[in-house]
Amino acid sequence: MGRPRPLGAGGIDPIAEEPHPHRARPDGRDPAALACAISAEASAVLAVMRRGLRHPRAAADDAAAEHPLVASLRALRRLAFSPAAAAAAALPAAALRPFLDAVRSEDAGAAVTSASLAALHEVMALTGPALPGAALREVVDAVASCRFEAGAEPAAEEAVLMRMLQALLACLRAPAAPALGDQHVCTAVNTCFRVVHQAGAKGELLQRFSRHAMHELIRSIFARLPQIGSADGADAPAKPEMGGMDKNHPFGIRQMENGNGSYMSEPVTSDENAADGSGLIVEPYGVPCMVEIFHFLCSLLNVVEQIGFDEDLPLFALKLINSAIELGGSSFRKHPKLLSLVQDELFRNLMQFGLSTSPLILSMVCSITLNLYHHLRTELKLQLEAFFSCIILRLAQPRFGATYHQQEVAMEALVDFCRQKDFMVEMYANLDCDITCRNVFEELANLLSKSAFPINCPLSSMHILALEGLIAVIQGMADRIGNVTSRPELMPVELDEYTPFWTVKCENFSDPQHWVKFVRQRKYVKRRLMIGADHFNRDPKKGLEFLQGTHLLPEKLDPQSVACFFRYTAGLDKNLVGDFLGNHDEFCVQVLHEFAQTFDFQEMNLDTALRLFLETFRLPGESQKIQRVLEAFSDRYYEQSPQAFANKDTALLLSYSIIMLNTDQHNMQVKKKMTEEDFIKNNRNINGGSDLPREMLSELYHSICRNEIKTTPEQGMGYFEMSPSRWIDLMRKSKSTSPYIVGDSQPFLDHDMFAVMSGPTIAAIAVVFDHSEHEEVLLTCVDGFLGVAKISAFHHLEDVLDDLVVSLCKFTTLLNTSLVEEPVTAFGDDLKARLATETLFTIANKYGDYIRTGWRNVLDCILRLHKLGLLPARVASDAADDSELSAETVQGKAAPSAIPTSHIPVMGTPRKSSGLMGRFSQLLSLDSEEPRSQPTEQQLAAHQRTLQTIQKCRIDSIFTESKFLLPESLLQLARALIWAAGRPQKVASSPDDEDTAVFCLELLIAITLNNRDRIVLLWQGVYEHIANIVQSTVMPCALVEKAIFGLLRICQRLLPYKENLADELLRSLQLVLKLDARVADAYCENITQEVARLVKANAAHIKSQMGWRTVVLLLSFTARHPDASEVGFEAIVFIMSEGAHLSMANYTFCVEASRQFAESRVGLVDRSIRALDLMADSVKSLALWSQETKGAGEEAEKGLEAIREMWLKLLQALKKLSLDQREEVRNHALASLQRCLTATEGICLQSATWSHAFDLVIFALLDDLLENSQNHSQKDYRNMEGSLVLAMKLVAKVYLQLLPDLFGLSSFCKLWLGVLSRMEKYIKIKIRGKRSDKLQELIPELLKSVLVVMKNKGILAKRSTIGGDSLWELTWLHANNISTSLQSEVFPSQEYEQLSNAGSPRGPNTVEV
Repeated sequence: MGRPRPLGAGGIDPIAEEPHPHRARPDGRDPAALACAISAEASAVLAVMRRGLRHPRAAADDAAAEHPLVASLRALRRLAFSPAAAAAAALPAAALRPFLDAVRSEDAGAAVTSASLAALHEVMALTGPALPGAALREVVDAVASCRFEAGAEPAAEEAVLMRMLQALLACLRAPAAPALGDQHVCTAVNTCFRVVHQAGAKGELLQRFSRHAMHELIRSIFARLPQIGSADGADAPAKPEMGGMDKNHPFGIRQMENGNGSYMSEPVTSDENAADGSGLIVEPYGVPCMVEIFHFLCSLLNVVEQIGFDEDLPLFALKLINSAIELGGSSFRKHPKLLSLVQDELFRNLMQFGLSTSPLILSMVCSITLNLYHHLRTELKLQLEAFFSCIILRLAQPRFGATYHQQEVAMEALVDFCRQKDFMVEMYANLDCDITCRNVFEELANLLSKSAFPINCPLSSMHILALEGLIAVIQGMADRIGNVTSRPELMPVELDEYTPFWTVKCENFSDPQHWVKFVRQRKYVKRRLMIGADHFNRDPKKGLEFLQGTHLLPEKLDPQSVACFFRYTAGLDKNLVGDFLGNHDEFCVQVLHEFAQTFDFQEMNLDTALRLFLETFRLPGESQKIQRVLEAFSDRYYEQSPQAFANKDTALLLSYSIIMLNTDQHNMQVKKKMTEEDFIKNNRNINGGSDLPREMLSELYHSICRNEIKTTPEQGMGYFEMSPSRWIDLMRKSKSTSPYIVGDSQPFLDHDMFAVMSGPTIAAIAVVFDHSEHEEVLLTCVDGFLGVAKISAFHHLEDVLDDLVVSLCKFTTLLNTSLVEEPVTAFGDDLKARLATETLFTIANKYGDYIRTGWRNVLDCILRLHKLGLLPARVASDAADDSELSAETVQGKAAPSAIPTSHIPVMGTPRKSSGLMGRFSQLLSLDSEEPRSQPTEQQLAAHQRTLQTIQKCRIDSIFTESKFLLPESLLQLARALIWAAGRPQKVASSPDDEDTAVFCLELLIAITLNNRDRIVLLWQGVYEHIANIVQSTVMPCALVEKAIFGLLRICQRLLPYKENLADELLRSLQLVLKLDARVADAYCENITQEVARLVKANAAHIKSQMGWRTVVLLLSFTARHPDASEVGFEAIVFIMSEGAHLSMANYTFCVEASRQFAESRVGLVDRSIRALDLMADSVKSLALWSQETKGAGEEAEKGLEAIREMWLKLLQALKKLSLDQREEVRNHALASLQRCLTATEGICLQSATWSHAFDLVIFALLDDLLENSQNHSQKDYRNMEGSLVLAMKLVAKVYLQLLPDLFGLSSFCKLWLGVLSRMEKYIKIKIRGKRSDKLQELIPELLKSVLVVMKNKGILAKRSTIGGDSLWELTWLHANNISTSLQSEVFPSQEYEQLSNAGSPRGPNTVEV
C-alpha cells in the first residue's frame, strides 16, 4: 500500500463528494463568494427541515413557533453577508455551528441529519486552511454524538452513516488536524469503527465505504508518526488523565501517554491551541493515541480460529495494521510502547494467524511481516526466527500437512523476502551464526532448492516460484560483488585453546572488521557443536571427548561447560540428556544444577517455567531421577521468585503435583480424571503449613488440562507450534540476545553462505531448465547460472564452477552422440540447447580463471562443434601480429610457418569445408554429383540461428585471450586439450580421431604461443604430448606434421623471449631427430626450412653447446637429402660466413656439418668447395678467440686448450675431405688443410699440439692417400697423382714453415724421420704400373729444399753421439734411398770434409735419436 496523497495535492479525493459542477471553490481572498456558498448550504438544509422537522407549528405566528435549528441557520445566512463577518477570521468556525447543532439534535430526522452532514462537509471543504483546531474538535464531538430518529429507512440511515464518515475523514485530513488532540482522534476512530460494526447488517456499499474510511483514518493518523521525534514532549509537565469514554465503545481511552511515558507537546499556532469549552489547552495528537489505536487493532486479533470462523474481522484488522506499519515505518522504534506492542502482542497474534487455513489471512500476515522486516528488523530478531521456523518452513512444504494454497502463499512470501537484497545474509549472520538460534538461512535455502525440484510431476507454478526465490538470493550475492573492488580475505577459523563458547562477545557489531570475524567464529563453533552432538548421540562419552579435542570443552570437564553444551546445542538426543541429568553420579547432579541455572524464570508462572524446562530434555521415568530433576528446577525457580512461595519445598511439591496432574489428565489409561477440587485438596498446607491461593491453583489446574506438558519433547529442530510458554521464553530471550547485524551490501559472508547452498542451487536450476520449455523460465535459469558463475569465480570456488559447467554441457546437446539426421538444424531449432551453449561459453570467457576440470567438458563441446563445422576459422589462432606471421623465404621457398598454425596443410585426407560460413554455404550449395533438395525456409532459419549463437559464444576468445587466464586455470586448459586429443597410437586411427587430435594440438600450440611469458608452466605437458606423438608415429600423417611444425614454431617464437628456457626449447628439437625414417623423409624439406628460419631469426639467442648441437645436427642431416640440402647448407653458411655467428659453443658442430655438406654428392661440387672454404676461413675465428682468451688463470688455460682441440678437429675434418673421391674436392681440401696448418699465427698452439697434428692428420693423410692410390681403381679416384703431389708439397711446406717450432720438440727426430719415410714411399709409388714422373721429379727437389734449410739452421750436421746413430746418419740413410746425389748437392766435398773433421762436442743444433 502506498502513502496517502498529501493534503492539497492534485488528484481526486476518493472519499470527498464530487463538487457541484456549477460551483467553483471560491478563493479565500473573496469573502463574497464564500458567503454565497455558506448561504447556499444553509438554504439547502432549511429546505429539508421545512419538510421533515418535527415541532409544533403556529400558522398565525411563524416566528414565535420557529425551531431553534431553523433560527440558527437563518442567523448564519445573515451573518455570512454582514460586513463584520467579511472581515472576521472566525467566520469559518461560526459557519459550522448551525450544522453541528443539527447533527447533534435528536429532533432532526435522518434526512435533516444527512443534509446537515453534507453541508458540514461542504463548508469544511470550502473554508480549508481557515478552520482552526477547535472547530475540528467540535466536528468530531458532534459526529460522535450524532442522533436522529429511530425507525428511519435503511437507505436514509446508511446515507447518514456515510456522511458521518466523510466528516470524520475531512477532519483528519484538514491542515489543522494535528490540533485535534489524542482524545478526539481516538473518538474519531472509535466512531468510525462503530459504523463499520453497524455496517455489517447494512448494505454492501456502506460496508465497503465504512471500511475504506476506517482505512483512510488509520493511514492519516499514522502518516504523522515519522514527524514526531522520539524526544518530543520528554520534558513536558504531567498531564491529568483524559476523560473516560463510553464503555460500550470498542476501546476506551486510558491514560493518554506517548511511547516514552510523557505527554505530547508539539508547537502549533495559538489558534490551534485555543482553549476548548472546559478551558483546557488541547495539545496536538501524537503517540498516546497511536498506542491506543494500535493496541485496539491488535486486540481485534484476539480470536480463536475454529470451524465456522469468520475471517472478515481479523483480515480487516490485519489490513489496518499493515497500513499503520507502512506509514509509521521505522518511527515505531523511537517509541518504546509502540515498539513493545509490535514485538509482543502483534507478533504473537501474527504467529497465531500465520497458520490460518485462509489464504487471505496468511497472505496479509506475510505482508505485515515483510513490512516489519523492512522497517523494524533490528528490533525483531527472535520474532523473525519464530516466524520463519513456525510458519514459512512449516507451510511451504506439504509434508507437514499444509494445503496447496498455504504452500503457495508461504512460498510467495518467502520469495518476497528473498528479493530483499540483504535478507539472506542477515538471516545467516544473525541466526545461522548464533548457537542459540536455528539455521534459518540454511533451511530456507534447502527449502527453495527442494521446492524447485519437480519430482515425478510436471513443472508447476510452485516450482517456478521457488526458482525465482533461489535466483533472487543468487542475484543478491552477485550484486554485492559489484560493490567491492577486491575479494575480502577470509582466514580459516580455528580454536587453539578452550574458551567458554557461550560467553564470547563481539566488541563492535557496527564494524564489519569486528563482527565478521565474530560471526564466522561463532558459526564454526556451532558446526563443531552439531558434530559433537552427533557423536554424543551415538556415545555420550566419546561425544564429550570429541568436544574436548576441538577445544569446545575444557580438558578437565566442569559441570558448567557440560550444562551449557546441553542447553545451547541443537540436535542432541533428549533421552540421553535426560538420563545424564537424572543420574545420581555427583558430577551429573552438579551438571543438572548448572543446567537449571541457565534458565530465567523471573516473573513467570510455575507451569510456564516447568514447560520450558522440560522441553529441553526428556524427563526420566524413574521416580528418583524425576525428584532430582524437579529439585534442581524448584531451587532455580524459588531463587528467582522467592515471593511466590514460603520456601523452595513448596515449589518442589507443587511441581511434583503438576507432573502428576499432567499424567492424570492426558494419559489415556487413566479412566477417572482428577477434578479441580481434588487438585486443590491435594495441595493443602504445602506453603509453609498454609494453603496456596485457590485462584492460583485453579489457574494451574485449567492450564494443565487445556495444554499438556509434554514430557517427551520433539527431537532435534522440529517445526513446533508457538505455544504461550514458548512465546514468553522468546520475549525473555529477546531482551538479552545479541544485537541484530544489518547487512551493508558487502560480500563478507557470501563465501560461507554460497558454499552451503551452491550444490542444491545448481541442481535445482538445472532441473527446472531441463523440464521447462518456456522461454521466460529458461532465461530466468540462465540468469541463475550466470549469477552462480559470478559468485563462484569471485570467491574462488572452483569446484562449484566446474559442477556448473558440467550441468550446462549436458543441456547444450552437443555431447549427445546419437545419430541425428541434421544435427545443425536440430541445434538451431532447440532454444534450450542454444541458450545453454551461449551461457556455457559466456562463463568460459568471463570466468575461465576459475574453471579447473570443467575445461574437459567445455572442450568436448568445442570438439563437437568442430566436427559439425560450426567453429570460426581462426579458433586456433595464436593472435600474433600479421607482421610477425609474415614468413621469410629460404631459397625462394616460403617457410610453412608463414601460414597461421591452423592453416598448415596436412598430409592425408583433406578436411571438409569448415567454419561457420563454410557450413552455411554447404547447406545452400547443390552438389551436382549428389543431388539434394532445396533447403526449406525452416532449415535456413535454423541454420541462421545456429550461426548467430556460435558468433555470440566467442569461442576463439577462450584461446586467443588465454594469456589473461590465471596460471592454474591455464594449466588445466592445456591438460584438458591433451586429454581430449587422446593418446597417440602406432596403429592408424580413424579419420575422426585423427582430426580431433590435430585440432586439439592446434589449440594447444595456440595457447602455448599466446602465453610465452608463462611457457615454463605449460612446457612440460606440451613437450610430453608432442613427444608421444612423434615417438608413436611410423607413417606420415597430419598429426605428426602438426606436432613437428608446431614444435618448431614454438621454438621460433619463444627463443627471443625466454633465454632461461632456450636450452629446454632447443633440446625439444631432438624429437625431430627421433622421427621414423619415413616420416622424416616426408617432411625433411619443410623441417629444414623451419630450422633455417629459426637459425636466421634467433642465432644470437642460442648460447649453449647443447642447443647448437641440436640445431646443427638437424641441418647436417639434410646434407644428403636432394630437396632439403640446399636450404640446410645456406643455414650453415649463415652461421659460419665470416664467423658471424660462430662461437666456441657451436664451432665443432659447424665444422662437422660443413664436412658433411662437403662430402655430400647431392649438390654440385661448387657447394663442397664452398663448404671447404667455410672450414678454412673458420681458422680466423680460432685465432680471434685465442687472442681474446689469453691471460693468466686456470679458466684462460682451459679456454686455450679448448681452442687447440677445435683446431685439431678442423684439421681432422679437412683430412677426411682430402680423401674424397672427387678430384676437385680432394685437392681443394688439401689446399684448405695447408691453409689451416700454416695460418696459425694467432692460435696459441703448443708443441704437443703440433705433434698430434703431424701424427693424426698429416702422416695419416699421407698414408691414406697412398693406400687409396694403390688399392683403388682410377675410376674411383681420378688423377690421384695430382693429389699426391699436393700432399707432398703440403707436408714440405708445413714442415719448413714450422721447423723452428718443431725442432724444439723432444720427438723432433721421430717426426723428421716420419717425413722422410713417407717421401721415400711416395717416390716409389707406381701409378698404372709405372712410377710417377711428377713425384720422381718433385720429391727430390722438395727434400733438397728441406735439407738446405735444415743445414742452414744448423739442425742437420755430421756428429757421432753416444748411445746411437745421429740425426745425420738417419737422415742420409733415407735420403740416399730417394736420391743418391742429394748429399753432395747439399754438402759439397769441401764442406763435407770440414764437417767430418770437426770434433766439437754436441751442441744445441744436434738431436739425438
